[in-house]
Amino acid sequence: MAGAVTAVAIVVPMLDEAAVLPRLLRCLAALYPAPSEIVVVDGGSSDASVAVARAGGLTVIEGPRGRAAQCNAGIAATSAPVVCVLHVDTWLPDDAVDVILRTFADPRINLGGFTAILSGPDKVRWVTSFHNWIKTWYAPLIFRPHLFLRGGRLLFGDHAMFFRRADFDAVGGFDARMMVMEEADLCVRMARLGRARLVNRIVLTSDRRVARWGEWRANWVYLKVGVMWGLNIPGRWGSTIPMCGDKAARDACRD
Repeated sequence: MAGAVTAVAIVVPMLDEAAVLPRLLRCLAALYPAPSEIVVVDGGSSDASVAVARAGGLTVIEGPRGRAAQCNAGIAATSAPVVCVLHVDTWLPDDAVDVILRTFADPRINLGGFTAILSGPDKVRWVTSFHNWIKTWYAPLIFRPHLFLRGGRLLFGDHAMFFRRADFDAVGGFDARMMVMEEADLCVRMARLGRARLVNRIVLTSDRRVARWGEWRANWVYLKVGVMWGLNIPGRWGSTIPMCGDKAARDACRD
């Protein structure tokens, strides 16, 4: 992309998140410089999510249920040359926009993400946070080594991934048929155009799912789903849920 990037849009997929939206609103209000656009894409919430988001001054549009499809709809509704996809329960540092712009000062980089720390009211999930960090390296090294050597990395929703719109459009966006691992799929296709970078800045992510399942079980679920995807084991990777073998795994695919 020619010229300096000066505008960043934030897209937030949402489904029944009224309880955590107030903290997200405070986080977004503290960003400096501010993003040029913030679009929330609701996938059919049955709680007060839409009302809370609109009361907080956010633009809310309706989209088909499913993170990939919601993100595609939200990105299409923005015009900034750079987009950050932010989960409702992930909170950015207040200089996140500047971090994103500085990352893309390197024209070789076409995909980036923050370093995620999972935390709850009582503890920091250091085991899961470390696993989230190291799998950005070991997953592509094991399953897509040719792309790893070219600078490809696997980033996930907790990393608040960001990219140039032109590159996102060039690879066809998120695969809307996928109910899980849509971020990893995008990373693989983006790796053919440039390098990925996990920046040395922290985002905080709620540990609510880890707390519900237990830390070791949660990491086993994430590992199992990732290995199934990496090995291309037949499952419900399209419009359905992967054959994960237990309820926690099926829940992971829905979240």
